Amino acid sequence: MVQVEVRPPVTPVAALHHPRLHAVWSGVTQRALGLLVVLALAAIALPLGRLVPVVGGPVFGIVLGVLGGLLIPALRAERCRPGYDFASRNLLQLSIVILGTGLSLQQVARVGASSLPVMLGTLAIALGGAWLFGRLLGVRGDTQTLIGVGTAICGGSAIAAATAAIGAKRSSVAYALATIFTFNAVAVLTFPPLGHLFGLSPEAFGLWAGTAINDTSSVVAAGYAYSQSAGDQALVVKLTRSLTLVPIVLVLVFLKSRRESRVAGAKTKLPWRKLVPLFLIGFIAAAGLRSAGAVPETWLPTLSLIGTFLITSALVAIGLSLRPKELRDAGLRPLLLGAILWVLVAVGSLGLQSLS
Repeated sequence: MVQVEVRPPVTPVAALHHPRLHAVWSGVTQRALGLLVVLALAAIALPLGRLVPVVGGPVFGIVLGVLGGLLIPALRAERCRPGYDFASRNLLQLSIVILGTGLSLQQVARVGASSLPVMLGTLAIALGGAWLFGRLLGVRGDTQTLIGVGTAICGGSAIAAATAAIGAKRSSVAYALATIFTFNAVAVLTFPPLGHLFGLSPEAFGLWAGTAINDTSSVVAAGYAYSQSAGDQALVVKLTRSLTLVPIVLVLVFLKSRRESRVAGAKTKLPWRKLVPLFLIGFIAAAGLRSAGAVPETWLPTLSLIGTFLITSALVAIGLSLRPKELRDAGLRPLLLGAILWVLVAVGSLGLQSLS
């Protein structure tokens, strides 16, 4: 007679006692705890950024993250770190994909070939200046890269994309954002009166603001403070400038992968997945969908809000993981580098316009 062993059904509660399932469940709960903290602080930072657009939600996010970690030591507990790591990596990459819906190739085409030399020229000035003056000031590595890319392209969004591509240090992200914020605020206050002093036309001022001010919110603030048509021109130039994220991120990923291969001592062929990050493919696809009309105009404000919230959440997580000592060690040299680049790009943009 064959005996058949009858096992009791495995209930969900009993299943959690299985070692592997228990480990998975533990990881989920730890990640959820950190994510809840991040999302709660981001929900505070985003309205603050809308109230003070010159500062913006992302900057408020990293500030609240740093202050939260300093004032409430429990927020720096090890059990929260998995959630912080997830937010600072995965939410950051997702935000770049969603922000791609804000780009339309039709808008880029309307800017016209006349503005491209100024945009490409200021891009070269910012990146070349970051390389040269970064070496002279001793600001190297991730901090040098992020300040250069943030100044050259589109402020916080460019810093976020570069961070997702190269896995930059938390302190470098904080310094780059602080630098971008400082000179964005200065630009919003000084560009409109300077534009009137120089007698710039609305189109010329829009091109100046769109190429020499870093963050989109600050470009909009300065452009429309000058005139309606200047604001329209500045916004389109700024969106066009954002497209240079694609080649810049590809170059950064390639350089990082090649450096890692050299450290490993192996001359291996780099797989395309390492050279072309998935979030960058998503960014291009999102921009393509917008250009093809597959993204309704009525969705754009909501998508922009979601993208900004995700970036803010990622920066909250970076702020919560940051240690004040990491900032103190760098001193004021990164801020000086940002000041030099900002002046070079602002003067360079006007100079290139006068030559064209």
